[in-house]
Amino acid sequence: MAEQVDAVEPLRASALAGHYDVGKFGALGADGEPGVVLQEVPGLVLHQVAAWPDTVEPVGKRVADAIGADQAPAPCRSVSSATGAALRVEPLKWWLSGVRAPDMDAGQGTALDISHSRTRLRITGPDAAEFLNRFLPLDLRESAFPVGSVASSVLHHVGVTLWRSPSGYEVFIPRGFALSLWQGFIEVAGQFGAEVR
Repeated sequence: MAEQVDAVEPLRASALAGHYDVGKFGALGADGEPGVVLQEVPGLVLHQVAAWPDTVEPVGKRVADAIGADQAPAPCRSVSSATGAALRVEPLKWWLSGVRAPDMDAGQGTALDISHSRTRLRITGPDAAEFLNRFLPLDLRESAFPVGSVASSVLHHVGVTLWRSPSGYEVFIPRGFALSLWQGFIEVAGQFGAEVR
């Protein structure tokens, strides 16, 4: 899936500005390659769409249409397309990444732009799952958390959303906590040999 940066809205200042040093560090392997790669995904476009208990099906159809998919994802799953992605973060809620939410009639549900409320980090590399398990109490083995999985969890008492996208593990962190959690990530990542891109 191509990176989605909204050309209409100006890019907002990163919550990590001044603390984002690109490069390799820590206990790199003999080949000089990192075990963990950390990256902020800029230009976050994220909308929350919520249905009422009796409107899940029609709202789910609108969510699927927004990204050009055949159907909306089931709970704790995602659907990706060339346009964007839909993440089912709760039984009655989806997040749309990379696209705007459809207009919603109040009788069907609600939509809210939450782009400015989160920082999106991508974690990749051969040790990404083991690294994340230092922070998250989730079973990240392929059999339990394959590509397309979505989970809500807690990272140092901060509620976060984890999505295993086709590009890697995506962590959506409340913007106000992004810097402190980023610093914790950097400290632990060095054990695996790391790179910030």
